Amino acid sequence: MKRFESVFAECPLIAILRGVRPDEVLEIGEELIGAGFRAIEVPMNSPSPLESIKALQKRFGDQAMIGAGTVLSVEAVEEVGRAGGRLIVMPHGDVRIVAAAKARGMICTPGVATPTEGFAALGAGADALKLFPSEQLGPAVLKAWRSVFPKDVRFLPVGGITPDNMTPWFEAGAAGFGLGSALYRKGDTARTVGENARRFVSALRRG
Repeated sequence: MKRFESVFAECPLIAILRGVRPDEVLEIGEELIGAGFRAIEVPMNSPSPLESIKALQKRFGDQAMIGAGTVLSVEAVEEVGRAGGRLIVMPHGDVRIVAAAKARGMICTPGVATPTEGFAALGAGADALKLFPSEQLGPAVLKAWRSVFPKDVRFLPVGGITPDNMTPWFEAGAAGFGLGSALYRKGDTARTVGENARRFVSALRRG
């Protein structure tokens, strides 16, 4: 948990590399780390995701938190752990997966779309709550949730986040974001990802 705290203190943005290939992931990782990112997830429905996670962990594990997204089973948690991943991100709030990740000492951010799901995930040990899909929910929903959830709960909107729409979410109480297609799309060059990453970091610093 201390590592999670330090990562978020440096940069509360999680890079989502859906569709990335193992032969390109390190070059893209270099760009992300250079731009200031300190958390990278490779969704499990990417090509050979465990290879990419293993490569990222070996190269950048001392600089960033590396893990998997779209984790849909307890078995997948085990596989990610064996590949060296330390972060489990889910599109849903399956408490069995949260518990499995925490039992391995991993950071887990399950996806939630209702307060019921959110409180259940926290009860299972979730480290942060992924608001997903954030386009469906909106900042007004997060603002309402903030009035009933514990003050220290981190909410991370994911879905449709761009450098231009982060401010309303922060004002509503977001702690950070998971960034998908506005940061990386399958086929993007490392240079393109680096440019996108720097735009996000600049927007973050502007507040």
